Amino acid sequence: MAANLRQLTIDDYDAVINLWLGAGLPIKPKGRDSRPMMAKEMARDYCAYFGLYDDDLMVGVGIANYDGRRGWINRVAIDPDRRGERLARLIITACEEFLKGLGSVVNCALIEEINSPSISCFQNAGYHHEPVILYFTSRSSPDA
Repeated sequence: MAANLRQLTIDDYDAVINLWLGAGLPIKPKGRDSRPMMAKEMARDYCAYFGLYDDDLMVGVGIANYDGRRGWINRVAIDPDRRGERLARLIITACEEFLKGLGSVVNCALIEEINSPSISCFQNAGYHHEPVILYFTSRSSPDA
């Protein structure tokens, strides 16, 4: 496959949502994964959505976000029929390059412990598991 990787716009919204659903990622269509929220994120200079295409078909997606202290790589998903082709590594690399350009020297990813493919992917990309960190959230709504 000749990888066609590009930064996404809100015009790619349906393809992103369909890929996430096909890859088994939960979505919050009335909250953070709504079209207006994603459009807002995509407009920020410190956030980028990357899509990987095979011709016109999106086969991978990921989000890079810089909070001014750390870079975050989120929601990396690969079409289940294309897993094992090292496509996620291309998305991770694009995210890392974007984050480095913003000044990030520490990049992080949050992965659910039951998601062994993502754990393996990030370990293979040189990321280290930090077992002493606990993740807490406070949400404005169930869809946040």
